[in-house]
Amino acid sequence: MTTEQIIKSVPKVLLHDHLDGGLRPQSVIDLAKDIKYNKLPTKDAGELSAWFHQGANKGSLVEYLQGFEHTCAVMQTKESLERSAYEMMEDMKNDGVCYVETRFAPVFHTSKGLYHEDVVNAVLEGLERGKRDFGVGYGLILCGMRNMKNTLEIAELAVNYRNQGVVGFDLAGEEGGYPPKKHIEAFQFIQRANFNITIHAGEAFGKESIWQAIQWCGAHRIGHATHLIEDFTFDKDGNVVGFGDLAQYVLDKRIPLEICLLSNVHTGAVDKIENHPFGIFFKEKYRVTINTDDRLMSDTTMTKEFVTAIEHFNVNMDDVEKITINSMKSAFIPYKERLYYIYNVIKPGYQAIKDKLLSLKTYSGEHEETIHKL
Repeated sequence: MTTEQIIKSVPKVLLHDHLDGGLRPQSVIDLAKDIKYNKLPTKDAGELSAWFHQGANKGSLVEYLQGFEHTCAVMQTKESLERSAYEMMEDMKNDGVCYVETRFAPVFHTSKGLYHEDVVNAVLEGLERGKRDFGVGYGLILCGMRNMKNTLEIAELAVNYRNQGVVGFDLAGEEGGYPPKKHIEAFQFIQRANFNITIHAGEAFGKESIWQAIQWCGAHRIGHATHLIEDFTFDKDGNVVGFGDLAQYVLDKRIPLEICLLSNVHTGAVDKIENHPFGIFFKEKYRVTINTDDRLMSDTTMTKEFVTAIEHFNVNMDDVEKITINSMKSAFIPYKERLYYIYNVIKPGYQAIKDKLLSLKTYSGEHEETIHKL
């Protein structure tokens, strides 16, 4: 078995995935045809996939987000929203993901007359049907947008659907010029409702964005958090010798970091994968999780993200299991449900692949190395 096959076969948990950033290229074409949307650059699925990835891979978050104009444009009916959610669940199953939290901004799906409730209901129907058919668990996170003033309304919407599959509230969009504290009302509402908060912070802006997300807005998880590294102190050899107050707080409080390796390169959050702070965060025992962000734009899967971590950050099989358990611990579903996945799905799944590798009749030094390196 190759490294990729092994990683694909083990249970994985995904906490930071954008529904509108993960559509299948052929589905985008089909949905565009259904609503007579004629602005796609091509009607060939392979070419469209390459177009999305090429457009996203420019080292700019603003340019990265431009592809969403097309995906959101074709997600304006109940049918298209349900299909998108359902197909995402099938894609998760095929990638070995046992639990996924996907997120999206309802405000971007109302241009054809749908109400926010229509939008959320349609997505939840697709997710629920996908759970039944593919056995993948899910939670839905609703995003408010940093550059809009209706975030309180979206926060209220999230809480209204807390018993139907919505598990949290997020703040997304361009960071520069739109600090999270401008949406303090929405976050205070979520906190008073004893609900869950994750915030995009420290991706395209500095550590101050992360500090605001946690200390002003009460974030329980941080999306990306790449710039937290600015609060570390290094010696001349590049070794960590100290933490600032924020970095120490995040470490001590076990605040989960939703790391998205490949998209951080594509958006310019890091200049190249080798310089991603993930390796340092993991070594220093931060609660890191690995995620896809936007599967279509970044041409990625959870398997690909973990293989990237193995190739560039010396992650092994035990580490992959540890990160997966970290992710499950950090999910926004009830404690007992998290424990169920850890002890009934994740741990047995990893033990099974280790047993399989050890019992292969063609067992060789290569496989022994695979087990230890992985």
